Amino acid sequence: MSAKIQVQVRTFASLRQALGTASLALDLPSDATVDDLLERLSADYPAAASHLSTTLVAVNHAYADRAQPLAPGDEVAIFPPVSGGAVGEKAQIFVALSSDPIDPLALSEMVVEPGSGAVVTFNGMVRDNNLGRSVRYLEYEAYAEMAEAKIQQIVAEARERWPAIRRVAVVHRTGHLEIGEMAVLVAIGAPRRNDGAFEATRYVIDRIKEIVPIWKKEVWADGEEWLEGDYRPQTGE
Repeated sequence: MSAKIQVQVRTFASLRQALGTASLALDLPSDATVDDLLERLSADYPAAASHLSTTLVAVNHAYADRAQPLAPGDEVAIFPPVSGGAVGEKAQIFVALSSDPIDPLALSEMVVEPGSGAVVTFNGMVRDNNLGRSVRYLEYEAYAEMAEAKIQQIVAEARERWPAIRRVAVVHRTGHLEIGEMAVLVAIGAPRRNDGAFEATRYVIDRIKEIVPIWKKEVWADGEEWLEGDYRPQTGE
């Protein structure tokens, strides 16, 4: 009998719905790769095969390609392309996911300090329409452990590109959001308005929508849909 390994699989958003489970333990051959795992799931859950063909995969919270070997006890997260707290060094960075409403004043005050003469914020709001459809409300779901780590990574990327920026605060909502509620806030402080705060704020929100595993479901009067992007993160990104 060939040797086996067991991995823990987690699923999210539309893929979770298609598979009918948020987590499962899977026994695989000892030389199994990510691709082998996806083929096994396609065979076990044929109704989800179309979803699995375009899925993204993370192994132990890092994006992985399909050739990556798996090891016993690995956590393998599979999810559609993303739609879209932790406190960093000397409290200069605040990153969090929250099921509670965002307080924009409190977050803006987090990035105010004597050395910052400019504070730039971006507020992402829930609007009542998208692509010609009337939206009733949104549901946000996150792979929390990986999402917070990826936002921290994005903030580090922004600070490397614009080293003059100082404090950064990012909060993203999860759960049920009504029209007009704030879904995400990015606040960045810098010494002056020309020190990269505008550019860094735009960079952070754009990267969140590329690589952070957070998904939103639009609910309308006559249906609903998990929205997916088209960015494909590279291995380890």
